[in-house]
Amino acid sequence: MTYQIDDPRFRDLIIGSARLDHLATGCRWAEGPVWFADQSCLLFSDIPNQRILRWSQDAAGGPGAITTFRQPSGFANGQTRDRQGRLVTCQHGSRSVTRTEIDGSITTLADSYQGRRLNSPNDVIVDSHGAIWFTDPTYGIRSDYEGYHAEPEQPVRGVYRLGPTGQLDCVAGDFLQPNGLCLSPDERILYVADSGTSPQHETPRHILAFDLAEGKLSNQRVFARIDAGVPDGIRVDVQGNLWSSAADGVHCFAPDGTRLGKILVPETVANLAFGGARRNRLFLTATTSLYAVYLATNGAQRP
Repeated sequence: MTYQIDDPRFRDLIIGSARLDHLATGCRWAEGPVWFADQSCLLFSDIPNQRILRWSQDAAGGPGAITTFRQPSGFANGQTRDRQGRLVTCQHGSRSVTRTEIDGSITTLADSYQGRRLNSPNDVIVDSHGAIWFTDPTYGIRSDYEGYHAEPEQPVRGVYRLGPTGQLDCVAGDFLQPNGLCLSPDERILYVADSGTSPQHETPRHILAFDLAEGKLSNQRVFARIDAGVPDGIRVDVQGNLWSSAADGVHCFAPDGTRLGKILVPETVANLAFGGARRNRLFLTATTSLYAVYLATNGAQRP
């Protein structure tokens, strides 16, 4: 296991003897990990292969067995659970955010805004009030590899909030390509990764922070910058530290934006999720593979 320690505080967050576990491989682009504590399993997406996979600690095929949860998946990408424990998924193929009901049926929650189709919803979270927040870049419509090639209809690549009453609002639109997002433990800050790459623009390589109050965002600022690749999926722990995917692994930032260190991974990490019985195991979807590592901190849970 290889760590890069940039700040002594990072030593209190890692377990030096913990190894990086290689749990699965064979994906084309692994994404969207979400932990199901009540089932001791992790669901994650393999976008180009149009499937959602299930890794289980207690599978019939033995610990760590991989099974297919859904195929075709509609080019599923980011995923989370709502307050009732239902799976919420961003689907490039249908350019929508969907919910899998307890009986297995699928409900479309959002697929358009102001009469125009969404671009390709990418990542999603649910706050303690039940509001759904998601990003809408154009990755899923740029080619037929991770969705279906199409021209964008929305004037911006934005962040959206779907309120508990069903009201959909574009709450921020100043991005090249918004990607991963997460909330601080007290839900007073929304973090959004901008992973945009374009021949016409300089790659941002940063994570933005917004103050959040009553569903409204303000005080946009750069929280942190990634020095290897671009930020994609992001998560916070109980202490408010932010963990970001990157080309060389996972970067950890203190609440003040100071980079504390890195977990170095042999593949580009796309997304991550805290899980395990105590939420102290960090699962990583990295290009072709699923990895995990135990930490000395725990993932934040919504109030």
